Amino acid sequence: MLSLVMLCLALWALRNLGSDVSYRQVARYVHGLEDWRIALAVLLTALSYGVMTLYDWFGLAAIGRRLPRAQVSLISFISYAFSNALGMALLISGSIRYRFYIQAGLSTAEVAKVVLHCTVSFWLGLSALTGVTLLLVPVPLTLPLAQLRLPVAVLLTLIPLLWLFGNRLMPRPLRVWRWRLSMPSTASAARQVVTGAVDWGLAATVLYLLMPNEVDTGFGHFLAIFALAQIAGLISHVPGGLGVFEAVMLAGFGATGNEGLEAPILGALAAYRLIYYFLPLLAATLLVVVREVRGLRSKALLAPWFTNLLPPFFAVLTLVSGAVLLFSGATSALHSRMDILRGVLPLSVVEVSHFLSSVVGMLLLILARGLLRRLDAAYVLTLVLLVVGAVLSLLKGIDYEEAMLLSILALGLAPAHQLFYRRASLFDTSFSVRWVVAILAVLGCAGWLVMFSYKHVEYSRNLWWEFSFYHGGAPRALRALVGATAAGLLFALAHLMRPARPRIHLPTEAELVKALPLIKHYSSAQAHLALTGDKTLLFDPEERAFIMYDIEGRSWVAMGDPVGESDEARRELVWTFREQCERAGGWPLFYQVRPEDLDLYLEVGMNLLKLGEEARVRLDGFNLDGKSKKVLRNTVNKLTRDGLRLEIVPVEAVADLLPRLKPISDAWMRDKKVREKGFSLGTFDPHYLCRTPMAVVWQGDEPVAFANLFLTDSKEEASLDLMRHMPDGNAGIMDYLFVQLMLWARQEGYRWFNLGMAPLSGLHSRRTATLWSRFGAMVFGRGERFYNFRGLYRYKDKFDPEWESRYLAVPTNIALPMALANVASLISGGLSGMVRR
Repeated sequence: MLSLVMLCLALWALRNLGSDVSYRQVARYVHGLEDWRIALAVLLTALSYGVMTLYDWFGLAAIGRRLPRAQVSLISFISYAFSNALGMALLISGSIRYRFYIQAGLSTAEVAKVVLHCTVSFWLGLSALTGVTLLLVPVPLTLPLAQLRLPVAVLLTLIPLLWLFGNRLMPRPLRVWRWRLSMPSTASAARQVVTGAVDWGLAATVLYLLMPNEVDTGFGHFLAIFALAQIAGLISHVPGGLGVFEAVMLAGFGATGNEGLEAPILGALAAYRLIYYFLPLLAATLLVVVREVRGLRSKALLAPWFTNLLPPFFAVLTLVSGAVLLFSGATSALHSRMDILRGVLPLSVVEVSHFLSSVVGMLLLILARGLLRRLDAAYVLTLVLLVVGAVLSLLKGIDYEEAMLLSILALGLAPAHQLFYRRASLFDTSFSVRWVVAILAVLGCAGWLVMFSYKHVEYSRNLWWEFSFYHGGAPRALRALVGATAAGLLFALAHLMRPARPRIHLPTEAELVKALPLIKHYSSAQAHLALTGDKTLLFDPEERAFIMYDIEGRSWVAMGDPVGESDEARRELVWTFREQCERAGGWPLFYQVRPEDLDLYLEVGMNLLKLGEEARVRLDGFNLDGKSKKVLRNTVNKLTRDGLRLEIVPVEAVADLLPRLKPISDAWMRDKKVREKGFSLGTFDPHYLCRTPMAVVWQGDEPVAFANLFLTDSKEEASLDLMRHMPDGNAGIMDYLFVQLMLWARQEGYRWFNLGMAPLSGLHSRRTATLWSRFGAMVFGRGERFYNFRGLYRYKDKFDPEWESRYLAVPTNIALPMALANVASLISGGLSGMVRR
């Protein structure tokens, strides 16, 4: 929101400061720049980006790591090319460095140190250059806050000085919370300050070289204004300081007696943007596309976190390409190029091409969201529109620069089809508020550019119907803007008129029958919880997988991972479920998901919180031998001598047995003073219990304990859900039930026996752990009065299980306490169940 407000203020300031400036004047200055100036500016830009690589070199040296020179230079160039153009340098350059340095073998902590070193060097150089310049050069008193020049100069100069001599002032490491900060040596600090100052000095020299000769300021005055404008742009967080930097530069030069030179100054700033920001960004994009496309051929790089980076990358570039087409449609073509077209094409072709190019630009803004959602249709349409947009750019004004940009993106996107695998409709894709604001911001900037470019054209109704090679720029821009706006509104209308989301309902008998084969063939026995009938089932269109979920408050909670053997169907269901939740204004949550499926949730941008650990006993090694099993062995032997025996009752015989088991369940609940739970636990419901086999412990002719069984056809896993026994029965009867079931399952050929989850186990309270992990570890250790966390873990651990982590997948920016309360409410059977047993 701050960036958006700053952008609007900057555009308003630019409009006021350049009220007498026309787009033609700005374009005339840019195209009139001498070739030697442009060549020298490009050379100095390359030198500046070369100096930036020293940030990474010195950062790696500071942590004692060495990497190949070419590799470090490539990483540094790509990170700064993107962060300079897109803003938010710490986030963007830090993310890119993390991506590449992790591949190069650095640890997360080492990458963080390199990023911190580069960021500090970046700001130290700017601070030193600005401070010294303000000390030596008296800025005009008409500049805003000019009276504070000396205090600001002293403060900015003092920061790098303190950094230079910090190791002498603070020889011991400074402890800040859980971190220890050591000041660098004087030599290392000097390298940081000098590198940053040279980098910023070269950047300023590039712009100074492009400025008009008539600007009556020395390099010192220019450098002071430049540094202050850069600081304002960086603080605003507007991508590349766009608009903010230009507004401060215009205000600064206007206050130094350069009135009437606004058009040449804006022309110099536009050329500076192209040379210092756009050309490196284009080169870095080419390098990344080539590198990543090559990486797709290497199986070693096809990790989930790797492939997750490319769709957002292509989505951002598509968004930028759409903005370029819209901005190009808002301005007039060069007269020299229109002269060429006049002798080759009829006017109607030029008019139609100009109109359609802006429509294509708007469609690319919309399709970028589809690329982010990995939609196959969005991929195909984007590829087609990029090619069409490149052709239209040539036909409307021989804009070969735009055509080249769109063609390069199309070439990079073409081999990445496998990353866009979803067959969902683009109209079913949800558009977040931020995404809508981004599209509206681009469209608003295009409208502002139309007003700025043709503000000297007198508006009339006849303007819409004027067609001309030389005097038709304004009508073409207006028609193109209306066409782009209409395309966006039509899509929004079609999106609003999509079918209503399906109504939530409990599964029918037919749905449960349809789900049963998927449950039986799934690797996890916990999929049988779908048979409880208290959760809605969401199937994929081909019915190869399903998600079981329920709703509490704003939380749409899916129990476990998608159930099914088809990875493609399961992956698509996660996307479908999330989009269905977003359309309804809900929070998608996946409860108790397994480690092997975490990529399903990371791919859709969800966070993962560890809930605890699940106990799974490997049956081929399970027995009662050894000293550690002495207590279990004695319990089983004693109860066997007392006449207890285990019977596995098949599904078809369970219904007749339930009347004899009901008293056991009622007595157990009265003794425990609890009520039936739900969602992740079954209840004593005949419709549910008759769908699974039953394990019954008999003493003579009377049942004394029972548990319903979850058995997979693949015999990968066996488990149980509802466990009840007579309160006044034999001591150790549940141990007897578990042991006998495991021995039976081993004999039947099952690989694992699932004992269920121990909540909050395996969470740590180390200083480096997350806040959630430390909170969970505290509750696990001290929350016995609310729930028997430790006791449950110790009970299951005596069977020597292998503990496997289970997670909660949640969206970003969620009200986590409320979401956790909603999950607890579902399991407890309502809010009252959370406070009552």
